[in-house]
This record gives sequence, C-alpha cells and structure tokens, in this order.
Amino acid sequence: MSSAPASRSRHHPQGAPGPAWLCLLLLLTACVPAAGTNPGIKARLTRRALEFGRQLGLELLQSRLQKEHELNLNGSYHSPLLGTLTYAVPWIRVHELQINDSAVDFAEDVGVRLTVQRARIRLGAEWEAQLGAIKDRGSIELRMNDVAVAAVLGVSVDGSGRPMVQSVSCDARGTDLHMEFHRGHSWLYNLLAPLAQRVLRQELNKQLCLELRRGVYRLEAALKHTRVSTQLDSFAAIDHSLLGPPAITAEHGDVALKGEFFRVGKCQQRPCSALPAALPMALPAALPTVLPTALPAAHEPMLLLAVTEFVANSAAFTYFTAGALRRNISSNMLPRRFPLQLRTKSLGLFSPQLQERYPDQPMELRLSARRQPLLSCRPDALHGALFSSAEAFVVLPNATRVPAFLLNIDANVTGKPTITGNRLGGTVSLTGLSVAQVTSHVGPVEVKRLETLLKFGLWLFGVPWANKRLQAGVPLPAPHGLSLLSPRLSLQEGFVLIATDLQYQS
Repeated sequence: MSSAPASRSRHHPQGAPGPAWLCLLLLLTACVPAAGTNPGIKARLTRRALEFGRQLGLELLQSRLQKEHELNLNGSYHSPLLGTLTYAVPWIRVHELQINDSAVDFAEDVGVRLTVQRARIRLGAEWEAQLGAIKDRGSIELRMNDVAVAAVLGVSVDGSGRPMVQSVSCDARGTDLHMEFHRGHSWLYNLLAPLAQRVLRQELNKQLCLELRRGVYRLEAALKHTRVSTQLDSFAAIDHSLLGPPAITAEHGDVALKGEFFRVGKCQQRPCSALPAALPMALPAALPTVLPTALPAAHEPMLLLAVTEFVANSAAFTYFTAGALRRNISSNMLPRRFPLQLRTKSLGLFSPQLQERYPDQPMELRLSARRQPLLSCRPDALHGALFSSAEAFVVLPNATRVPAFLLNIDANVTGKPTITGNRLGGTVSLTGLSVAQVTSHVGPVEVKRLETLLKFGLWLFGVPWANKRLQAGVPLPAPHGLSLLSPRLSLQEGFVLIATDLQYQS
C-alpha cells in the first residue's frame, strides 16, 4: 500500500573544452570500429528497477488523483413505478485510493505488464438529476472495493530513434460498489441506488481503462518531442537516439543508444574510418548477466549502464576535426616553480642560439593535436594516446611573434575513473612521453634533455593539477528528481560498466 503523495535545463558552454573536461573524456569512456548499428551506450533495466518505478508511480498517482477530475457522466434509469430518472455527474474527486496488492513485470518482446488486485477507492462528486418534472441536485459518495486492473504497455521506437509507448490491453473490474446520496431528495435516490449501482459500476470500470489510455496518449505525445541529440558546446553534440526497440525478456529490458558525438552544424565521416589503428571490439551483443563482482540476487542493481570506447573516440574525433584541441600558452600561465618557463633564458638551455639571438625575451607556445587522440578501455585501466605539436614563438618588444622551433610531443596516459553519488571523477597518470624536433629556426634543440625536464615538470605540477580537478568530478546528467544510489563502476574490455540503484527526490 502506498499513500504518501510525491511532488532539464540545457547548458551550452562556449569556447574550447577545458583541460579538466578533456581529461574526464579520457577517463569516462574509452572505440570500436563501429560498423552498422553497434551501440555506443547500452542500458539494462532489471526487475528491481520496475519495482522502484512501481513504488514511485503509486506515489505520483496518489498526488495526481487527489484533485478534481472532469467526468461528464450522463445516464438514465427507467422505473415502471416512478418513470425515467436522468442524471449527470460533471466532475469527480478522489478522496481515498488504497492499492493493497500490485505488481509490474516485463512482458517479453512487448513492454511492461501492470496488475492491481484488491484496490479500494472512495470518490465524491456533485450530481444533477431529473425525475419527470422534478429537478434536483446534491452530492454523492461512492466506495468501490475489490478493484482489479490488468494492463500491458507496449514499448517500441519510431523512425527517428524516439521511444514510443502504446496501450496494448487493459481490463478493469470492481465488484463491490456502494453509493450514497446527500442533499436534495437524497432519501428517494438512496432507495433507487441499489438498482443503479450495476450500471454505474460498469461505467466506472470503463472509465478506469479510458483514463489509463488517456495517460498513455499524453505520454506518447510528449515522447514525440523528446530530443534525440543534445548540443554540449559550440563544437560538439551527442546523438543519443535509440538504435532499435528495447530487447525485453522476462527478467530485464535492454536499450541500445547510438552514443555518437558529431560536429555542430557539420556532417562528418564516422570516426572509425579515421582511426589509424585497430581498436578492441565494443560492447558484446548482450550485457553480462552478472556484475564482474558477483552480488546476491537481493542486491541486483536497478540499472546497468555500459559506455563503450566508441563514445569517447567519436568525441575525440569530433573535437579534433573541429580544431578545438589547440591552445596558446603564454609565460604567465605556468606556475612560477615549473622547471620550464616560457622565456628565451629558460629554453635557451636546450637551444643556445635562441638565447643569443633573443636575450631574455618572453615566449609563447602553440599546442595543438596533430592527430586524433586514441582511447581504449581495458580491465586494468583506461589507456590514452595523445599526439600533439608544440610551436614556440619569441614575443618581441613590438608584440611581433617570431617562430623559433616546432616539436612533436606524444604522450601515453592511463586513468582510473571513480563515481560517487551523481558525480564522475577519477585520476590520471603519465606513462610515457616523447619529444622530437620537426623544424628549428634557432639551431638544433636538445630534445632529450628537454623531454626529461618536461616529464619532471608534468609529474611535479601537471598531473597533480589535473587530478585535483578530476577528483572533484562533474555531475552526471539525470532526469529531474532522479539520482544514482550506491553506484559501482568497473572497467571491462572495451567498455565502462556502471551498476547502480536509483532514488527519487521531489
């Protein structure tokens, strides 16, 4: 029994994605040569999720029903002794609803099955009646016991990847109806009440299923306007349309989402065609039936969410082709204790001609990705390969920028994502760094010495700076009022798996 009533904005950040956001991209997901309709994201709802939805639905139903409803119920009854009684009930109010026995289950290959037994409802309404030339009005109280409802809702997908629902079947019966009139000539109508109760009970049974179908129609209309993509910033959006109807068994329901990033306002080639190396296959056709760490059946999570490498690699491809993976660094942007300062006096240690030609002048560094970052997920960690170029300029007193040298800087990183409540965070480690000279206008650059000092600087300042921001985490998107409860995250071959319960706060 449930009796307690219960009560997305979109943000478009502008400009290039920040370093912490890009690091989270490395940590959150890691691609698969996604051919055909392989999903980027796959979700599984378990029977515990249905039970959570049932309890939440009952609370919302209580709050929704406890208000006035338009009914417009009209009818008549003929008595050989008194003639024809016509009546009208324009509105109705639910005073009490008790659902003592209800259940919701998966309807295999169809959707969801709802059953209600031994429910009790108490209604109040205003009435108008006419018997011959006599007109009267008053109020009525109805009590219906032993109400049973059995309904099946179908779930599918339309051509644009939006979810669809439909009422497949509905049967409602209430076998015990009692009605009592108040005001007016109530004493007379109460004498006739037993005769009218059968007709009224049949009408109310019809209204129960009609109201359910109206609710399904309203939900279907709302789903037609749901977004199948969301713009994240001025560069990228993500396509989260459904790739097909949910795969529903008696135990769970699986939903496959495209999960592909794409460039805002542009058509782009699929990222897999641009990948220079073969990557692991993505999520298997079916999610694992148990978590990597086996849990008792009573602790089966409500939701399993698998995010494949494809999601992150499509993001990397999108930002790379949009030119977003670049940044200019000036001398005042580095920590004062960083072992490499952007001045000719500091970098002249690796290129003597630089200091000779431009004594103690400020410098700028133009960092950019020369290839798409590559990301992969393995059971031990998330692995990323970054391919960048760094072009150094000397800033003259008249603000003219003179090119000094161009380097290729490649890095290998690993990451461990974490999840706490509704926030995703993690840590990152630098596992490899290489520096190579491409061109130089100031003589040879001692890249091995530069590489060693750069590794030390990143280990001392860069990685701790990134981890401080990553550990703070970012909030995960969730429908209004819903949040994750006791989420657990594990790394699989080719995808990140999140197992969690859900909670609702009005």
